[in-house]
Amino acid sequence: MSIVIAILLFGFMIFFHELGHFATAKWSGVKVNEFSIGMGPKIISKTVGETAYSLRLLPIGGFVAMEGEDEESEDERRFMAAPVWKRMIITSAGAVMNLILGFAVVFVLTCGQPLLGTTVVAGFAEGASSAGYLEAGDEILSVNGEKSGCDYDIVYSLIRDTDGVVEMEVLRGGEKIHLDEVVFDTNEVNGMKSIVLDFSIYGEEPSFFGRISYAFRWTWSMVKLVWHSLGDIISGEFGISQLSGPIGVTDTISDAVASTNYKGILLILAVVTVNLGVFNLLPLPALDGGRLFFMVIELVRGKPINQKVEGIIHAVGMALLFLLMIIVAYNDIARLITGG
Repeated sequence: MSIVIAILLFGFMIFFHELGHFATAKWSGVKVNEFSIGMGPKIISKTVGETAYSLRLLPIGGFVAMEGEDEESEDERRFMAAPVWKRMIITSAGAVMNLILGFAVVFVLTCGQPLLGTTVVAGFAEGASSAGYLEAGDEILSVNGEKSGCDYDIVYSLIRDTDGVVEMEVLRGGEKIHLDEVVFDTNEVNGMKSIVLDFSIYGEEPSFFGRISYAFRWTWSMVKLVWHSLGDIISGEFGISQLSGPIGVTDTISDAVASTNYKGILLILAVVTVNLGVFNLLPLPALDGGRLFFMVIELVRGKPINQKVEGIIHAVGMALLFLLMIIVAYNDIARLITGG
């Protein structure tokens, strides 16, 4: 049952993404041939008006098939007949919907918290290494050059550090102070070091609008974390073996469901849907961001790239994306078998 619930939650994130494309396409007058959740063979399909609504076998994605998007068409309502600014809205709407969903889930989480975290140090654990550098009452402004808009910015910046020595800027007694080397104790798991968070922060009672503000800042922290994580993969800091795909995500959600950790489920849901939003906006072929990139070129040139050429580039990108998905799925399954 926990696996079923996890698949449904993952499907919900995909549905929300595709709904963005679908709704903006309809608003723009573009003909939608199919709205599908899942990939592969159809399980069920029903045509309403001009659009077929389908549920497919493999719960690893979905799509909105628009007339003339990837093929030649003379239909007056084809995708390429829409003004470029409308096509940009349609293309980006899926990722935007994922980010909106992430914010909504984070806001629900904030509503369940009696206090919201600040960036002000409250105290230290016994024997805390950072106590020799930080002081109670310090307002942490940045960690390793990254501004701290909320407590999660501090946490995410610290957990990305690998040597236990970080650079901080704090506000102490009304004066900005730069701390070049704040030393933390570290733990090592599977050859990777991580910082021991040895200080606590003050919480504050929020207003309704305070919760909204905090939810925005927390969501933005997730966006930055995803972006930095992608940068770490490109730079070689982390390997492809540490990526998780639909199988790994489903397993993580099912574990949270099995333990009835509903806050954990919502947090995973928020992080994954924000991941989907940011990843889809990357300017890579086959992704929404790749299509947006070609539309920006069209705006600059005043005419679109040859559709056949763009189609070939996206097809190659899709093949590489599927190859990556196979590698990630293999890693996910290996971790499930070994318990790693």
